[in-house]
Amino acid sequence: MEGDPAPSERELDVLKVLWEMGSGSVREVADKLAPELGLAFNTVQTVLRNMEDKGLVGHRADGRTFVYFPKHTREQVTARFLSKVFGGALDQFVLSMLRAADAAPDELRELEQLIAQARAAKQRKGGS
Repeated sequence: MEGDPAPSERELDVLKVLWEMGSGSVREVADKLAPELGLAFNTVQTVLRNMEDKGLVGHRADGRTFVYFPKHTREQVTARFLSKVFGGALDQFVLSMLRAADAAPDELRELEQLIAQARAAKQRKGGS
């Protein structure tokens, strides 16, 4: 993913749908985006074609319908963002997100649990 351009905000909206669905036709993606963004079929089709040109998605033919799929996982895109914006400093990323978002106490407890689980998994794998 190193050479690929970063997705735009609209492209991220499309990627979120594809990550959730696994893959989808232009119609399926447009239908998922319609409630929140109201994008027309032609707009979604154009965005997907541009995303394919940029290497963000691929497609396979299902009859006469193109079914699009993400070429990178959410984790890969997040890791690239972390590297580009925060120089790979996970603590600075998390601190920035906590300052930017108004996290509720139950969300913070859940984050603490996730961190504890990640720490335990890393220790099981022999990490530090």
